[in-house]
Amino acid sequence: MKEKVVLAYSGGLDTSVILKWLCEKGFEVIAYVANIGQKDDFNAIREKALKTGASKVYVEDLRREFVTDYIFTALLGNAMYEGRYLLGTAIARPLIAKRQVEIAEKEGAQYVAHGATGKGNDQVRFELTYAALNPNLKVISPWKDPEFLAKFKGRTDLINYAMEKGIPIKVSKKDPTAKTKTSCTFPTKRANWRIPLTYLMKTCSHGQSPQRTLRMKKPCSRSISKTAFR
Repeated sequence: MKEKVVLAYSGGLDTSVILKWLCEKGFEVIAYVANIGQKDDFNAIREKALKTGASKVYVEDLRREFVTDYIFTALLGNAMYEGRYLLGTAIARPLIAKRQVEIAEKEGAQYVAHGATGKGNDQVRFELTYAALNPNLKVISPWKDPEFLAKFKGRTDLINYAMEKGIPIKVSKKDPTAKTKTSCTFPTKRANWRIPLTYLMKTCSHGQSPQRTLRMKKPCSRSISKTAFR
């Protein structure tokens, strides 16, 4: 019986190549896609994962939990990266990893895997969450794996592999950079935090929301009622 691995999957070049690479190494790969508000075609991503070799695909809607338990907490804590800029995409990583661990436990998987590079902070966010929630899970981090690095020295090698394996990709050798849309990077204006309520409410529900803007000056002097956004 093949060992199972739950892969945090986005449908992009890196994780698509990683999915196929894991399959070729003999793993049963369960792809997991987190919906945190990005404008992606999740049906297309599901179909792509299955065609690339995934045995099963989870598409998890984490938008409400993301807003109420993570974005609000970050706002109330004035969460900034090294005091320079507001946390954006980073806020979602622990939530994505948390649900990934839950799926691994449900599926009886021995491994979890992610596509974060070996030189950034995302690898730490994913792996600390794995370790905190289930230290028995083994982590596959291809961008720190000598075998993977020997095979894929850059995006050109990824693109060549994808083309060889028939994996549909939206990048090319002429334009190898992926255009990633993030859902939680907050623009700033001087000392104010300006977050459109329309975004937060649209993320939580499908209802119409008023065209207003939430302003928070540092430090935060009052709490925000979550019920105001429901």
